Amino acid sequence: MGEIINCSRCGELYMENAFRDVCAKCAKEEEHMYEEVYQFLRKRENRAATLQRVVEVTGVPETLIHKWVKKGRLHAAHFPNLGYPCDRCGALIHKGKVCRACTDDIEGELVQIQREEAFEAKKQEHLKQTTYYAANKRR
Repeated sequence: MGEIINCSRCGELYMENAFRDVCAKCAKEEEHMYEEVYQFLRKRENRAATLQRVVEVTGVPETLIHKWVKKGRLHAAHFPNLGYPCDRCGALIHKGKVCRACTDDIEGELVQIQREEAFEAKKQEHLKQTTYYAANKRR
């Protein structure tokens, strides 16, 4: 069952649900703004418009356009200059949470960690196998 929470845009109380992250009034406003952006982008000459140009012409906040691209309401295949920021570095991406460069960087760091762990395990195993002899002189 949903909880009663405050709307992230206007602060009004509403029943949280899986479909919206804002209250009904703000959702209606967002839908109106979406239609405005979509009507602008549907025109052939505007399909390659940059994010800044769309914001400038429609007045819709950049964060909403990012949200719509992330949710798949505005497809990158149709509008190649639209996207949303990478969660790690902020570069413009069209799918996923991180860009290719960050993915490669993270994978490289994981490989390095695995190498270091393997080296430490081998070192510990070697220390366990080493036998020390003490020479006791008897008189």
